[in-house]
Amino acid sequence: MIRIMKYGETPNTEIFARSMPTVNVTDTVAEIIRNVREKGDKALREYTKKFDKAAVRSLTVTKKEMEEGLRQVEPEFIAVLEKAAANIRKFHSRQVRNSFIINDEDGIVMGQKVIPVDRAGLYVPGGTAAYPSTVLMDVIPAKIAGVKEVIVTTPPGPDGKINPVILAAAKIAGADRIVKAGGAQAIAALAYGTESVPKVDKIVGPGNAFVAEAKRQVYGVVSIDMIAGPSEILVVADGKSNPAYLAADLLSQAEHDKVASAVLVTDSMKLAKAVSKELEKQLPELERYEIARASIDNNGKIIVADDLKKAIDIANEIAPEHLELCVDNPFDYLDSIRHAGSVFMGRNCPEALGDYLAGPNHTLPTQGTAKFSSPLSVDDFVKKTQYTYFTRDALARVAEDVDLFARKEGLTAHARSATIRTREE
Repeated sequence: MIRIMKYGETPNTEIFARSMPTVNVTDTVAEIIRNVREKGDKALREYTKKFDKAAVRSLTVTKKEMEEGLRQVEPEFIAVLEKAAANIRKFHSRQVRNSFIINDEDGIVMGQKVIPVDRAGLYVPGGTAAYPSTVLMDVIPAKIAGVKEVIVTTPPGPDGKINPVILAAAKIAGADRIVKAGGAQAIAALAYGTESVPKVDKIVGPGNAFVAEAKRQVYGVVSIDMIAGPSEILVVADGKSNPAYLAADLLSQAEHDKVASAVLVTDSMKLAKAVSKELEKQLPELERYEIARASIDNNGKIIVADDLKKAIDIANEIAPEHLELCVDNPFDYLDSIRHAGSVFMGRNCPEALGDYLAGPNHTLPTQGTAKFSSPLSVDDFVKKTQYTYFTRDALARVAEDVDLFARKEGLTAHARSATIRTREE
């Protein structure tokens, strides 16, 4: 049963405690990465056989496999995927940054170029569930950014095939290549390259503890979006909220993983007790009951605060991945929210809307990293190069300033490189 805590009476160590994976996979992941670097495709096939129970000939999805998979997806779901893709494109198109140039002073030109990475690798989890939503959320911003080649990697089923809904989403989103590999081995292949998998410049996408650790270990060889932790939801709700709605929203994250975190912060003890009761009513109805049960029992909590202002202070300190504001006039509170991955406003905006259809990205910072990081966006797939041009006359106007600055840092060669051009004819 979920724990109910009264803020001010319960120690802050319990109020702000986070769900953390307990398994240490550092050495195992390092060995997998080393093996993939040395053996390439052979290692990928061995790990796919070992972990996914699948024997694969071609590590990449063929045109024939793509066509066969697409025929298995019902037209109704294709239509929903296309609708979601359109919403995602609409939102992320507004994130595009432009290059700029400054030339408002004689003889000086400065600017910045915004350049997409050449190749991006997008990890899509498999195993206990298929996530076509992640395909859309990761591929579409990369394509909007202008990435030339987008590679999706995801584990195959025991039959050696990729789930058809993943193939459909990849087709709609515009992925260029789909690789049949999962886990740390897929991350290693993207980072270092194999015979079938080209080396990428950036790896994005969520995954289990092995994937997260692999991303951590290859960072520096490639860029990564973030190291994602367990799924999180925090709901700020007033006493007028419907407890059945709130329980459903909390369970929407609890069913992800046994270490997922579902938190309600409210100003009403009556609502807290009603939600606790409603959770027990809804839990047995879930297909993933055991997972959600463990999440609620071990990591779930209801925090009762004195008022909504304090509830929002608590939310900002936790800095959740998903934050729901189940209150009247939610826009009155939006400016007070400083730390959250994505905010869902009002009583009719469940977090699941953002997972699938609304348009904003669902790859979000977790474990409190929303205090300093952002959702996946077009920005993740571009880099910036700056440039500077000075004529000789323009340099002459500032050469002595450069000379003085450089000498204060004890760098006389720096100083000379400026003045040698202006002190001598």
